[in-house]
Amino acid sequence: MKRLCLVGVFAALWYGAPVTAEEATAEKLGKLIFADDFNRQEQDEAKEEIGNGWGTNSKSRAGGHKQADLREGALHIYIHETADHAVSVRHDAEFRNGAVQLRFCLENPQDVLGLNFADLKLKSVHAGHLMKVTVSTRAVDIEDLKTGKMELERWKARKAKQPVSEQTRKLLATKRKRFPRKLKVGQWYALLVEIRNDQVRVSIDQAKVGEFSAPGFAHETKRMLRLSVPKQAVVDDLKIFSNDG
Repeated sequence: MKRLCLVGVFAALWYGAPVTAEEATAEKLGKLIFADDFNRQEQDEAKEEIGNGWGTNSKSRAGGHKQADLREGALHIYIHETADHAVSVRHDAEFRNGAVQLRFCLENPQDVLGLNFADLKLKSVHAGHLMKVTVSTRAVDIEDLKTGKMELERWKARKAKQPVSEQTRKLLATKRKRFPRKLKVGQWYALLVEIRNDQVRVSIDQAKVGEFSAPGFAHETKRMLRLSVPKQAVVDDLKIFSNDG
């Protein structure tokens, strides 16, 4: 497959340098608690060796096949044909209010990048799912998973393929909001996700795309960021901020 997402110096010149904390108003985003520019190489190209505290679900969901690769100064995420679940590339990040800032590129019209915030200590939801921001080439979705579809009893019912009541359908419809936003394939964009109490705000290239309020967003402690990729995506210059005082 032809690689469309140019990275490194040339990409910075063509699509603009990464948005720095200063440019996005550092005092607003809070304290920088994690950063990664992925500018390193794996010792063994055949293995997943992201480093810097990152982990993946490749062993449990893709038979150990590699699904994340450090290449040309960026993190390339791609699902293996044997995988039974979207790729999840995860890193610990503990905060209540904060922000995630990164650059991303989608190489194909059907590609999607998800930012999934989780708390594995919370047992009332499946796999710690709290909330998710999903970016495609057509739209941005913001969803409350904690009080929505990942609430444990609802997840179990869906897993068992039980009928969904009209009341539940109406409730779940209030947990997610979509904002149309067309993106070009092969182009780098700057993404900023801000979480403040029960509100999530998403901006692309420093322009607001949308904001949404839901009770699950106010969960006391987000403990982990998962980059969720059902097909493929490229990520670079990732920063996580805490704005908890």
